[in-house]
Amino acid sequence: MANKKKKGGHEEHINESWLIPYADLLTLLLALFIVLFASSQIDQKKFQEIARSFNTAFAGGTGVLDFQSPVQPITPPDQDEKGQERSSPPSRSVSGQEKEELAEIKAKIDAYIRQNKLSGKLQTSLDDEGLAITILDDILFDSGSADVRIKDRRLAAEISKLLVMNPPRDIIISGHTDNVPIHNAQFASNWELSVMRAVNFMKVLLENKQLDPRRFSAKGYGEYKPIASNATAAGRMKNRRVEILILPRSDTSPSSAR
Repeated sequence: MANKKKKGGHEEHINESWLIPYADLLTLLLALFIVLFASSQIDQKKFQEIARSFNTAFAGGTGVLDFQSPVQPITPPDQDEKGQERSSPPSRSVSGQEKEELAEIKAKIDAYIRQNKLSGKLQTSLDDEGLAITILDDILFDSGSADVRIKDRRLAAEISKLLVMNPPRDIIISGHTDNVPIHNAQFASNWELSVMRAVNFMKVLLENKQLDPRRFSAKGYGEYKPIASNATAAGRMKNRRVEILILPRSDTSPSSAR
């Protein structure tokens, strides 16, 4: 009876040896997910290096992580999938009709410049980017100032009349300076000065109610787009300028959509 009781009270021991490989498997799965997550942040070469490191650490060099990277190598923008250089898309050229129309506008502006003897202050140029009118800054602004001088507002008004076109075109006003540093109560840099000159000149132009403000934008380049050397006074004078860029119309421009 005593033996039977003793036998009935004996607890069987549960074999837990399976927990060791199970824990190893979980560790390897964790390492796999870490590698997969990291692979989204690195290139394929680094991925393979990490995979080999984990193989050595967790499996003694066996192929637990020895598989092809799921991350496809990114093809450089100037190459195709075979690694061959891809030709750059051709730049959009201005149509012949647009060139003719812009040339007519240029001739009109050039005639105004000659009649008013402003050839030393206003210049025009025409290329695929559009028709540019360059105005040297000393005809509009005092040194270090972004306010259009009262005596020159009439000239700005005359220029605004030349910009009235049917249909209208998009126009960009850009300000430029020389490389002489500026730091006064109003401006901490040439960049700020160039921006405000462009904006203030644009405001004067838009006092002409025949111009559509939605067609205008202003940019400031500071000293970073010189057209002459800053080593001479004459070169610095050329670099201090405001430019009006009349853009050619395109099929996607607002004017063509109207």
